[in-house]
Amino acid sequence: MSFRIEEKLEWGPLATFVPNKHTPIYNWFYYKEGFSRELVLKIIEMFSIDKGWVLDPFCGVGTTNLACREKGIDSIGFDVSPLALLAAKVKCRSYSTKKLSEAFSLLKEAKFVPQNKAWIPPNIKRFFNPHTLDDVLFFAKEIEKIEDVEVREFFRLALITTTTRCSFMYKDGSVVKIRKHPVPPFRKVYFARIKRMISDLERLKTKECKTIIEWGDARKIPLENETIDFVITSPPYLNKIEYTKVYRVEEFLFFGDKKGGSYIGQRPLGDEIFEGLPLEANIYFSDMKKVLKELYRVCKKDGKAAIVVSNGCFPHMVVESDVLLAKIAEELGFSIKKIFVLNKRWCMKNRVEKVGVLRESMIVMEK
Repeated sequence: MSFRIEEKLEWGPLATFVPNKHTPIYNWFYYKEGFSRELVLKIIEMFSIDKGWVLDPFCGVGTTNLACREKGIDSIGFDVSPLALLAAKVKCRSYSTKKLSEAFSLLKEAKFVPQNKAWIPPNIKRFFNPHTLDDVLFFAKEIEKIEDVEVREFFRLALITTTTRCSFMYKDGSVVKIRKHPVPPFRKVYFARIKRMISDLERLKTKECKTIIEWGDARKIPLENETIDFVITSPPYLNKIEYTKVYRVEEFLFFGDKKGGSYIGQRPLGDEIFEGLPLEANIYFSDMKKVLKELYRVCKKDGKAAIVVSNGCFPHMVVESDVLLAKIAEELGFSIKKIFVLNKRWCMKNRVEKVGVLRESMIVMEK
């Protein structure tokens, strides 16, 4: 290998969304698949970014873009999930607190009217107290009356997160389970969340800059050649695509049949990139080769990228995604500066048998 692997385990806790839980605006939507604000800020410092365009082609709920806004750095984010895109857009906007407060006052005065629930299937209804579901549908209809799109989406995101909070949903990996328990009054929780979100706008200061967040498939990035200075991102991990299932209740209730597009590693066919790997892995690397080719195309000469990835755990082997993706990137023309190992854990078979060590790593490279 022409690149070095170096441990940087002190950054490990920052490769999760957990540190964002207590940070204003970042915590408006809990997205366990994402990384933290602090990790983005460390990468910004590592690359000495103070100007230029930063791209996150898997922007999720907009952590990279929001951190860039704090620093006054222009950024672009793309994703295919309608739920994640809504959260990213809402979190990365500038608002008139006066407009939000006026709309909030009208929402609080709205008189409850029972809503039709016949369109909701039993497998969705079972996650809610009937009274809670009534409130969710009522406020969803009231919000649609708000003419200002940005204000409407602000209240919509608050509604989605409150819906999860006041449900019986328990998310365990890729499975959404039911955990029956007393739920707080929906209206009270919803209004408290809106109030806190409005106050968060004063608590987290951002600087003037350009932030673009749009739908976009990372395998075909909708940008011109050599327009990007830096890439900070984390693609879906190999054989870890539970996010396609874990938000299915919210996506059904608030987005219906709207599909954002296919996800990395989910296509039925893929080119064989590495001999001897499981079919699932080759589909993943086939997709990721397209992504890396696109990143090379849109990056300027000397453009830098930090990509957080994880090895894949299979019953008979550990697939070293960090090394294999670095090899693909190198073949495409990138210079691999280093692979930083952020976390290490065991890949287990049948919960008791150790298959090998899994690395969660950050690939640092340059065009």
